[in-house]
Amino acid sequence: MNKFLFSLFLCLAVSGCTFIPHYTRPPLPVPTQFPYGNPKTPVGSTPAYDIGWKTFFKDPRLQKLIGLALNNNRDYHVALLNVEQVRDQYRIVQYAFLPTFALNASGVRERELATSNDYINLRNYNASVNVAYEVDLFGQIRSLKAQVLEQYLATEEASRAAQITLVTEVAVQYLTERALDEQLALLQQTLKSVVAYYDLINKSYQLGNSSALDLRLAQTQVQSAKVAMANYERQRAQAEDALVLLVGQPIPDDLPPPQPLGSQDFMADLPVGLSSDLIEQRPDILEAEDQLKAANANIGAVRASFFPSISLTASDGTATVKLAKLFTSGSQVWSFSPQISLPLFNQSTNIANLDAAWVSKRIEIAQYEKTIQVAFSEVSDAMAARDTFNMQIKAQRDLVQAEQERYDLSAARYHNGIDSYLTVLLAQQDLYTAQENLIQVSVDRFTNLISLYKALGGGWQD
Repeated sequence: MNKFLFSLFLCLAVSGCTFIPHYTRPPLPVPTQFPYGNPKTPVGSTPAYDIGWKTFFKDPRLQKLIGLALNNNRDYHVALLNVEQVRDQYRIVQYAFLPTFALNASGVRERELATSNDYINLRNYNASVNVAYEVDLFGQIRSLKAQVLEQYLATEEASRAAQITLVTEVAVQYLTERALDEQLALLQQTLKSVVAYYDLINKSYQLGNSSALDLRLAQTQVQSAKVAMANYERQRAQAEDALVLLVGQPIPDDLPPPQPLGSQDFMADLPVGLSSDLIEQRPDILEAEDQLKAANANIGAVRASFFPSISLTASDGTATVKLAKLFTSGSQVWSFSPQISLPLFNQSTNIANLDAAWVSKRIEIAQYEKTIQVAFSEVSDAMAARDTFNMQIKAQRDLVQAEQERYDLSAARYHNGIDSYLTVLLAQQDLYTAQENLIQVSVDRFTNLISLYKALGGGWQD
């Protein structure tokens, strides 16, 4: 038995054993393959997490805006500062392995009453170097070091996730702004057309060739276009304000000119591998796993609190009653004071702390599994939408073409006196709606590609 205890002591003192439980990654709470698309990454393709945002977003103005946001966005700055803060905490824990040194010097002069009429003057001077060291016999400091290290890694992954979110938010907001500009241009063109029709019908009405109903229909269309114009101008101003907030500064005037939606070029064929690839690369999942590992390491630290703690204190210096002889030979003094602290009456507290540590680990397991499920759902949703947007855009373009031909025929029939203006009005409204929807569907398609890029862990590399 004594040999076993001696071997255990030697293992703890020399090989650095700890009471941290063996970590095993929880099983995947999702299928190994995504339900849509090719389950295997195409040969020779680059995974999304290895595609830099400058490669994915090719619009020069958008690239500049993303760069400004990464330099000036305050939320992102907080995420980076959190990394620095936890890194400093890790350094503090590292220093706990080293002995602490202190240089002390003191001098005392005092007078004591020896008899009723006599005093004694006492003098004492000393200088010493004190050394204190806590022996991490049961791995408590090593467990705390492992815990803080995992927390540091988690904050690093959190900063990557914050960058991905910021990059994609700037891109989506920029596309929203581009879409609103095109909506305003379309509405201005429509307003110009309806005003021209109103002027024509008004002149015809003055001559008695058009009815009051046609005049009021044209007037209604003009006012409706003006209402929509005010609405889109307000949305455009708000979109620019939102972009300024993301960028963290006013938009500079010397940026490259914006490109229209039709010129935007995103990678529509982003490769999607297995769900295990997502778990290995997506920052928020890695962050959740690091937090789980930190909770696992904390169990080791709490377990170590059940055992004695040993500290060693030593000092070496000089002491004399005369200041001039403080550093002369023969005045050396030293001390060595080992101390052991054995917990006796706090076992109930330690047991409660250990139970709480195990509960914290189970909470982190649930958070880790939930993060994986959310990530899997985001990728699956984005893939399902990607497969349908191309068909929807093609159908919407065909619809715009059909509505344009219908409008042209209605206008020709009206000018030839065959149909009333109501036919032109309905055709023009349907054409405008189809054109408006085409712009929105284009934005939705780009937003879907950005969402898939983000869901696959892309956007944290330049």
